[in-house]
Amino acid sequence: MSYITAFLVGGVICALVQILMEKTKMLPGRIMVLLVCLGAFLSFIGLYQPFADFAGAGASVPLTGFGHVLMKGVKEAVDSEGFIGIFKGGFKAGAAGCSSALIFSYLVSLISKPKIRK
Repeated sequence: MSYITAFLVGGVICALVQILMEKTKMLPGRIMVLLVCLGAFLSFIGLYQPFADFAGAGASVPLTGFGHVLMKGVKEAVDSEGFIGIFKGGFKAGAAGCSSALIFSYLVSLISKPKIRK
């Protein structure tokens, strides 16, 4: 059942973002920033963790989940290190995801043939 829940919740998030892209003139970069900030804000007010517990990967994989990870890291770092945790927490929490994205995208670029636009 958790696979179905994750699929449905992730699908609804993606569908809402697609509607946002189609119905507004917002650029994709701004929509991505909006999603990360929305996830961080929902995490800050305590709503995202119960949502992530319910939806699993359907809530943690989209960009809102990245915002949640950043805010969670900042909260933990501020609790343990004080003010400097504001600057260090997000980097520590998001390092594994960002590093893996860079490494795997590089590996895929080695085995694929890119199309060059003229």
